[in-house]
Amino acid sequence: MTVVTPSTLGPVRTTYAGAADFPPMARAYSEVSRVARETGLYERTPWFYGLLGGGIALALGGAIAGFVLLGQSWFQLLIAAALGIIFTQIAFLAHEAAHRQILASGPASDRLARLLAASIGLSAAWWDRKHSRHHGNPNRVSKDPDIAIDTISFLEEDAASARGVRRAITRHQGWLFFPLLTLEGLNLHALSFRHLLTPGKVPGRWTELALITTRFAAYLVPLFLVLGPGMAFAFLGVQMAVFGVYMGASFAPNHKGMPIIAKDAKLDFFTKQVRTSRNIRGGWWATALMGGLNHQIEHHLFPNMARPHLGRARAIVRDFCASRDVPYAETSLVGSYAIVVRYLNRVGLAARDPFDCPAAAQFGR
Repeated sequence: MTVVTPSTLGPVRTTYAGAADFPPMARAYSEVSRVARETGLYERTPWFYGLLGGGIALALGGAIAGFVLLGQSWFQLLIAAALGIIFTQIAFLAHEAAHRQILASGPASDRLARLLAASIGLSAAWWDRKHSRHHGNPNRVSKDPDIAIDTISFLEEDAASARGVRRAITRHQGWLFFPLLTLEGLNLHALSFRHLLTPGKVPGRWTELALITTRFAAYLVPLFLVLGPGMAFAFLGVQMAVFGVYMGASFAPNHKGMPIIAKDAKLDFFTKQVRTSRNIRGGWWATALMGGLNHQIEHHLFPNMARPHLGRARAIVRDFCASRDVPYAETSLVGSYAIVVRYLNRVGLAARDPFDCPAAAQFGR
């Protein structure tokens, strides 16, 4: 029996998909978009976003009231966890506002997105720049910032180049993925400030800096005055951890483990969006939990479609794909996490020394 280990496998190499791997679907998007438009799925849903915004405002008000009533108590950590969830729901709304899913007017949508993002300490300008590049080239090497090198490596070449602490993390990054997400909230805040303080043209730079600074002052000053340093830092730790894990767990299942597109591949819009995206089954509860990101295929095909219409669009796109033998990736939430962990662990093999011998490591050299 042959035991397969990293040393027997040899170096791991990614095979990048190109135009030759997928048959052309030049007219596919125009056809499926026409059906969606004729069905009325491009219409705005102010009633839905009004109710959702009102519900989030009530939840935030309840959390603030609970904070005031509890005072110096370790039960405040429950309020911190609740805020982590509420802030993520606000982030979903900011994402939808930036995509013009909520309002028809572009300038009004930009203002709403900026206000919502700033209310949770994030820069809409940074998010828009990064997210627009992702939507234009999902999973495309050197063009999609979501697979660019970071603490986590999404490409074998990046994993192989890891050194020091990052190399140690990369070797087991699949298993470490969710623990590392506890720091993602801090990372998002840091990236927002870095973008706003970077020289060059940044739309709304001073407005966003003023809004975000005011937000942190309004949040942190009462926190430390009421709870004191020790409990306040514990409160922040719980809130940031819940926020980071919830955000990462909502965005990660959508593309990780799907085909990686070569840098110079020429693909039509429909193929590029459908082949690189994955949906999450679950119906209304998954849509509420993930802010509509469970319908990732439809969101990439119709980025300004309101959340309540994505489920109906799913039926149209799925049938369209079935009639043309186009794979339509859809799995359970837990199944998607298993795919992500396996994929990241496989990529992480490239950070291991191909000459390592497990027996030698066990008994010494």
